Amino acid sequence: MIEKIISFSVRNYIVVLVLTLILILWGSYSLSELPVDAVPDVTSNQVDVITNSPSLASLEIEKFITAPIEMAMSNIPGLIEMRSTSKFGLSVVKLVFTDNTDVYWARQQVFERIQAVQAEIPEELGKPYMGPVSTGLGEVYQYVVRPENPKDKSFSLMEIRTLQDWNIRKQLLGIPGIAEVSGFGGYKKRISG
Repeated sequence: MIEKIISFSVRNYIVVLVLTLILILWGSYSLSELPVDAVPDVTSNQVDVITNSPSLASLEIEKFITAPIEMAMSNIPGLIEMRSTSKFGLSVVKLVFTDNTDVYWARQQVFERIQAVQAEIPEELGKPYMGPVSTGLGEVYQYVVRPENPKDKSFSLMEIRTLQDWNIRKQLLGIPGIAEVSGFGGYKKRISG
């Protein structure tokens, strides 16, 4: 069989060249029409539930915040996976839905359950909220704000957090394509009147 193909190709090399040229032209046209993204989004629909609680350790975050949120979210239709992270001062519960689930419908379901679970979490421990509409490729960068000189103790944790919330965050949100800048740690400055 292979010998027949080779002998045909040698005897009719012009036909082979024309077919090769047609194949190259067709491939070039198909490549130019192909919708290609520089970083294709292959992630599934997901919603993040974030709770900042600067006064709790990881084990307490898991027990008092992450576990009640997971229990409340466990029976949402279309939910295929739930992942959580409990760090010092931060709880993140990532809810992954099927590909055919509308992300805004899923966010509505999560919002309703957040309202219900807030009664189980004491207010002084933190208030859960949903992260912005983004994908798994959405979190691009994490950074730490600290004095230039590590031995410089003139900045309190409240001053550093205020710098993050009032200056750095606002400047980053002014950059096109930035949906959210989440900060945690330090002490939030409260102004009462």
